[in-house]
Amino acid sequence: MAFVQILEFRTSKIEEMRRLGDEWESAAGGASRVTRRLLCEDRDRPGLYLNIVFFDSYEAAMENSNLPVTGEFSQRMAEICDAGATFQNLDVIEDQ
Repeated sequence: MAFVQILEFRTSKIEEMRRLGDEWESAAGGASRVTRRLLCEDRDRPGLYLNIVFFDSYEAAMENSNLPVTGEFSQRMAEICDAGATFQNLDVIEDQ
């Protein structure tokens, strides 16, 4: 079953966050289990961002989370965020 993780965060340093995401992608390379990623800003609440990450399965997402580079990314991301990030872990029931 496909799996989606939504990471919601606030930052005033979005370009720094984007560079960090690019660095993670390069460092993870072929070990990444991400199949698609969207970075969105809430139009009605500027400075609020959603990183929507797609995986083939929950297990693939957990493998991705356990990569050393992902742990390092999380620590650096926390430093860039203006407030704590929240996660939503979603099993995909329907995708049309």
